[in-house]
Amino acid sequence: MMHKPVLSSGRAGIVLVLLAFAFLPVAAGGQWVKIFTSTGAFTLAAIGAGFMYARLGMVSLTQVGLMGVGGWITLRLNHGYDMPFEANLLIAAIGTSLFGMVLALPALRMRGLYLALITLMVAGGLDIVFTAYQFPNGGEGFWGVGTSFAAEVRRPVIAQSDRAYLRYAIAVVALGFLLVEWHRRTKPGRAWALIRTSEAAALASGVNITLYKTWAFGLSGFLAGLGGGLLAGSLGLLDAATFRAPESVLFFALVVVGGARFWYGALLTAVLYRVAPGLLNNWGVDADLALVFFGAALLHAVMSAPDGIAGQINGLFSRKPKAGRP
Repeated sequence: MMHKPVLSSGRAGIVLVLLAFAFLPVAAGGQWVKIFTSTGAFTLAAIGAGFMYARLGMVSLTQVGLMGVGGWITLRLNHGYDMPFEANLLIAAIGTSLFGMVLALPALRMRGLYLALITLMVAGGLDIVFTAYQFPNGGEGFWGVGTSFAAEVRRPVIAQSDRAYLRYAIAVVALGFLLVEWHRRTKPGRAWALIRTSEAAALASGVNITLYKTWAFGLSGFLAGLGGGLLAGSLGLLDAATFRAPESVLFFALVVVGGARFWYGALLTAVLYRVAPGLLNNWGVDADLALVFFGAALLHAVMSAPDGIAGQINGLFSRKPKAGRP
């Protein structure tokens, strides 16, 4: 089978990754290294939510909660077992993927508002669990929570410093993009496109709708788990307030604003979610003011820019000059 060539946007993405890997850790200072690392973690979650919405038309309002699942597993493995960070991260991603597949089972026959409500209820349940039991911090027992514990998280050998860990996060985010792109170009991507167009046509063509919808939830959960694990490695201890249900709703709204159909839409989503509040704080402005801008941006996207900011950017650069014009 002939593969499509790398598009100009794909080449731009490769250049962006290389530039970010080389210069961002050097240029960033202090707290911004942590902010950019968490931006990478949330970019992975945005990739998952965006491809589900763009490829299958499914709205998942539990993506931030799934990041919490990945972060919890990563911390639990770190404190309870003497395994390298990469193993903890991979197991956390797989565990979150399985959780996402279980989440998919009651939602397979749902779509639209009902699917969104089911995922929101799951996000609410995770919110309650994280708040009640907190995240592992080196304490004893299954939960690994203690009032006098503050055990460190073992980072990769090649990423001990914050700047080196930022480079590590950039590399993982790039692999996440490649994973989704591989799915898009192969059989799952074609099946998802057909399901989005018409489930009846997909069934007539022999597509196993249950399998591919479950697959989509699993892939989305895998990416969110990776993001949560990266966040745990960066911060060392996670806070339940980070993964509250309203955050998942806000996050999906920003996925729409950023542009779910484009790879840089996921990056824009994470930048809006993490960098914009940081900038407002630096300027001495209440970060909650960002919610006003996000609401206006969502209204604009719904009314006149269904492909979000990324779609508008793509439209600017893809316009061809009319005949007779230089």
